[in-house]
Amino acid sequence: MDAKHDKGKHQLALVPTQGIKDVAQVREYGNARYGDSDSWLTVSPERYLNALYRHLLDMVDDMYSIDKESGIAHYKHVACNAMFLCELLANKPTPQRMLTTAEITEAFGAINKSL
Repeated sequence: MDAKHDKGKHQLALVPTQGIKDVAQVREYGNARYGDSDSWLTVSPERYLNALYRHLLDMVDDMYSIDKESGIAHYKHVACNAMFLCELLANKPTPQRMLTTAEITEAFGAINKSL
């Protein structure tokens, strides 16, 4: 029998496949809208954090609510924005400073005013 050395490797089969499908749906919408599958790489992490907050706050009001612009459930946008943040932050050449409590409170206040 051939040896298979998996120690220390991530068990990707543990990731629920529905989440991957949901993110793919949001990505397909974004690709159709912006015409470039890599344009998200040029956006600052702060903008994805703000987008994640907006979609999450809509979910607080209604867990199954649909984004009016895309027609896709807000929870799927939350997952996609979280994945964008994971990718951007993991591959950032210099560490990002953490947001202060005041900055987070201010961001939530601005989002609440826009709703």
